[in-house]
Amino acid sequence: MNASKSMIAGGLASLIAMSLSMAASTSYAASNDTEKCAGIVKAGKNDCGTSKSACAGTSKMDRDAEAWIAVPKGTCERIAGGMVSNNPANQHGGAAAMKK
Repeated sequence: MNASKSMIAGGLASLIAMSLSMAASTSYAASNDTEKCAGIVKAGKNDCGTSKSACAGTSKMDRDAEAWIAVPKGTCERIAGGMVSNNPANQHGGAAAMKK
């Protein structure tokens, strides 16, 4: 009986911890404390569009100079190969969204 209660308590604690971490990362990503860091992303792991792709997860090669991910401000310049991107095509929909 004690093992059962222990497993339930552990499961609830894990669920609460996971929920809190997800809420924290969502609020952090929504804040203006991030920058678009290009040139460091693994293929298929980019956050949003570029002039070559329209959606997140569509970059075709590692370290594409246009593919970017959001990182905490000040982090990108500390990463080898990282470049802060202000390219207008780096948005949802990529370059195609700029034509609208």
